Amino acid sequence: MTPDLQKKIIKYVEQNISIFHKNRVERLKSLKLQKVIKRKNPYLFKVKNISTASGFIENILEAYLSSQEETLFGTFLENLAIFICNDILKGYKSSAEGIDLEFEKNEARYIVSIKSGPNWGNSSQINKMKDNFRKAKKIIGTNQTSSPRVIAVNGCCYGQDSKPDKGEYLKYCGQKFWHLISDDPNLYKDIIIPLGHKAKEKNEEFFEEYAKVINKFTQEFIVSFCDDTGAIDWRNVVKFNSSSSD
Repeated sequence: MTPDLQKKIIKYVEQNISIFHKNRVERLKSLKLQKVIKRKNPYLFKVKNISTASGFIENILEAYLSSQEETLFGTFLENLAIFICNDILKGYKSSAEGIDLEFEKNEARYIVSIKSGPNWGNSSQINKMKDNFRKAKKIIGTNQTSSPRVIAVNGCCYGQDSKPDKGEYLKYCGQKFWHLISDDPNLYKDIIIPLGHKAKEKNEEFFEEYAKVINKFTQEFIVSFCDDTGAIDWRNVVKFNSSSSD
C-alpha cells in the first residue's frame, strides 16, 4: 500500500467505522427478549445443557448478535472496497440491481457483487446473483457503442475459494478480491490495522450496554420461563417459540 493510499484509508475508516459501532449499540438497545427467543432454536440450547437463566440469555444473545454484526460489518467492508477501487481504478457504486461495484481494467468492464465471506448464500440466492449478472451484462451491451468484455465477479472480503472460475462468473475471495480492486497484492493484510481505530473505546461502550441487556433479559426470562423452583421450564420456552396456536 502506498503512503498516500494508507492515509486515505485511515481517514476513511476514522470517519466511517463509528457508524458500525453506533449501529451495533443501537441494535442491542432496541432488542426485545421475545423477538430473540422466537428467532433461535430452543432445542439446541437444551442440548447444550444450559441450566441457568443468565446462561440461556448469554447464549441466545451471542448467537443473535453474531449474525447481526456480520451483516453490519459486511456493509462497512463493501463501502470500503468501493472507496478503494474508486481511488485507484475509478470504480463506482453500480446502479444495476444486485451489482455493488463497476470498474474498468485491462480493457474489460468488471461488475462485482460483494459479500462478506465465501459461504454467504444458498442455491436460490446464488441463482439470483447469476441472474443479476446476466441482466447487467445485457444492459451494458445495449448502452455501449463498442461493447467491452464484461467480467462478472462475486467478490468476498475474506476467505478462500480454490476454484474461482464458476462458469458464468468468477469468485474471488480474500487476497484475490482486494488485489483485483486495487492492483495491490498486500492490501488484504494492510487494511487490518486501520480497522482497529478506537476499537477498545467503542467496544467498552458496547459491553456496558451488553451487560445491561443481559441483566434485564435475565430478569424477564426468570419471570416468564422459569418455574417456582427457579428451573427453566423448557416446555414453555418451546411453546412460546414454536406453538401454532393464536
